[in-house]
Amino acid sequence: MKKRIAIFASGSGSNAQKLMEHFKRSNEIEISLVLTNNADAYVLQRADNFEIPTHIFDKNEFYKTDEIIDLLKNLEIDFVVLAGFLWLIPKNLIHAYPGRIVNIHPAILPKFGGKGMYGDHVHNAVMAAGETEGGITIHYVNENYDEGEYIYQARYRIDKNDNLEMVKFKGQQLEHQHYPRIVETIVKKIKK
Repeated sequence: MKKRIAIFASGSGSNAQKLMEHFKRSNEIEISLVLTNNADAYVLQRADNFEIPTHIFDKNEFYKTDEIIDLLKNLEIDFVVLAGFLWLIPKNLIHAYPGRIVNIHPAILPKFGGKGMYGDHVHNAVMAAGETEGGITIHYVNENYDEGEYIYQARYRIDKNDNLEMVKFKGQQLEHQHYPRIVETIVKKIKK
């Protein structure tokens, strides 16, 4: 029986796409559901292209009910992957999936993490600080933004002439290269 992953995303979903591609032919793991808090998110189209069911939710459903947890349990979801999801994960979801929710952050934590630190905000902060390297952090999710236990970090060089687009590109290359592989390694260890 395949282990089942749910992806939460808020935007374009390029990491979600890489995960969908990675597990498309897997005999052990499948992406079973994509959830978003944004009805206009391009990740919905990406999921549709892979014929993966989607669910759109609002703040009330996410924070004031157990409907999301019930949905995940009904679909026998084993693991949750955040891929550009911008809301803080509520305690009830963390307790329902202890040690089974991961996130990817576009910087070397603990630097440049926390509320409001996502996407271009992170890259601009890294460049403004004059850092000579950027990177990614894959980490478990706890009740605070970007404070869960680190699983994997990778770095890239920031050259003097790099602009925002170049820094973003270098970071995304690392994300796309490592996130599916790390997720697969963790999920394979889960007892069904």
